[in-house]
Amino acid sequence: MSDEILINITPPETRVALVENGVVQEVLIERTRRRGLVGNIYKGKICRVLPGMQAVFVDIGLERAAFLHISDLSAAEREKAGTDKIEAIFKDGQEIAVQVVKDPIGTKGARLSTEISVPSVYEVYMPFAKTSGVSQRIECEAERIRLRACVEAFQREHGTGGFIARTSAEGVDEAMLRADMLFLLKLWNSIAQRIKTARVKMLLHEDLPLSMRVLRDLRRTRVDKIRVDSRETHARLTKFAREFVPEIAPMIEHYAGERPLFDLYGVEEEIQKALERRVTLKSGGYLIFDQTEAMTTVDVNTGAFVGGRNLEETIFKTNLEAAQAIARQLRLRNLGGIIIIDFIDMRDEEHKIQVLQALTRHLERDPAKNTISEVSPLGLVEMTRKRTRESLEHVLCEPCPACGGRGVLKTAETTCLDIFREIIREVRQYQVQELLVLASNEVVERLLDEEADTLSELESFIGVPIKFRAESQYNQEQYDVVIL
Repeated sequence: MSDEILINITPPETRVALVENGVVQEVLIERTRRRGLVGNIYKGKICRVLPGMQAVFVDIGLERAAFLHISDLSAAEREKAGTDKIEAIFKDGQEIAVQVVKDPIGTKGARLSTEISVPSVYEVYMPFAKTSGVSQRIECEAERIRLRACVEAFQREHGTGGFIARTSAEGVDEAMLRADMLFLLKLWNSIAQRIKTARVKMLLHEDLPLSMRVLRDLRRTRVDKIRVDSRETHARLTKFAREFVPEIAPMIEHYAGERPLFDLYGVEEEIQKALERRVTLKSGGYLIFDQTEAMTTVDVNTGAFVGGRNLEETIFKTNLEAAQAIARQLRLRNLGGIIIIDFIDMRDEEHKIQVLQALTRHLERDPAKNTISEVSPLGLVEMTRKRTRESLEHVLCEPCPACGGRGVLKTAETTCLDIFREIIREVRQYQVQELLVLASNEVVERLLDEEADTLSELESFIGVPIKFRAESQYNQEQYDVVIL
C-alpha cells in the first residue's frame, strides 16, 4: 500500500487529504474562524445539574453550554466522591477542569470529559489514570510487553498518572519513548498550574493546528510522502518533524507546481461527489446516502448492472462492490452515529457472511472506532461509527433556505390550493373589499392558466375581486394574501 498526505493551505482554511494507492480516502478541513475544539482543555463552571440524565451542563465560554455525562468522569474523581450520583459530585456554580472530546454538532453542544488526556507523538498521558496501556493496533505480543514495561517503569519512577503507548511507538527505542513521556509530564505540569490560577471559562490548553496534528497522529509505517503547497507551512512542519518525529522529516515535500495540489490528485472532484446523495458503482449499481440528525441510511441498488449467470450472483457482486464503496464513503464523508445499510436481499447465507466480512475488512483501515451487527432477515446491517467532528456535509454546507433542509418543495398546484384556502379564511374573518396575492412566478402563472376556472368560481363565491403579482424573490412555497 502506498499512502500520501496532501496539505492544502489558504489563509481562511487548511485542508488535508489522505490518498491510498491514488484513491482519496479521507478529507479533513479546519477553518481559521471556526477551529475544532477536540483536545482543548478549559476551566469551566457548572451551570446546570440534571439528576434525571446523570449529567451537567458546563459553561466553557462557547455559544452553547457543553455537556458532561457521569460516564465521562475520571475514575479517580468518582472514587474520591464515593458515589455515582452526579448531583452528589457537582453543584451549580462549581469550577471544574474539562477537556472537549466531541465538537458541537448540529444543535448539540460540545461533549466534555474530566478524564483529561494529553497526546504526543508516541504516547498519550492521562494524569488522573492509575494504569498504563498499549494501543490495540500493535499486534506483536513481544512488542506490547516491551512497551508496557517501558511506560510502567517510567510511571513508577516519576510517580505519574497513566500512559498509553500509541501505534506510532512500535519499534521506537526506549530513550525516545522516555523523552516523549518527559515532555508530556512537563506539559501537564504547566497546564495544572494554569488550572489553579486561571479564571473560569478560560482556555487552558489548545491542541495543535490541523497540519501539525496530522504529523503527530499519522501512522508512519504506511505513509510514503507528505506534500504541502505552502512554503511557510512546509518550513514549520519540517521544523516540527525534525524536533519531534525526525524519521518523517524526509517525507515532507513542498509542492510548487502551477496546477493546484488538490486538482492534481482529483481531490476537489471527490469532495464534490461526497456531497451528493447518489454514488455510482463501477458495475452500474449505485448507493443512496441519506443523512439525518439521528442516523444515516445507505441504500444499495443494482441500477444498470444486469450481471451474468443469475439474479443471486448479480445481487452478490453488487453487494460486495457496495461494501467497499460504503467503507470508503463513511471515511470520506465522516459519517458517524447509527448507520443503517440496506443491502440488496440475499437468499444464500454464505453470501451474507462474505458481504459482512468484506465490509469489516474494508473498515479495518478506518481510524474511527466502529461496530457492525449481523445481516438482519430484511438484509439490513446496523453499525455505529464514532466521530468527534462534524461530517463533511455539515462543514461545507447549510440547510437549503427554500425547503428548510427537507430536500423537497410543495408543487405549484399544492401552493395554489393553499392560497384558495387562505383567501376563504381571510374573507370570513375580515371585511374585505379587494385582495392581492403575492406569489412566485410559477404559482401566479398556474393560477391564471390551469386554475383560471377554479379562480373564477372562487371570486363569484366570495364576491371579492382578486389581483395577482409575481415576486421574483419568492420560492414556490411562499405566498402572501394582502387585504386592500
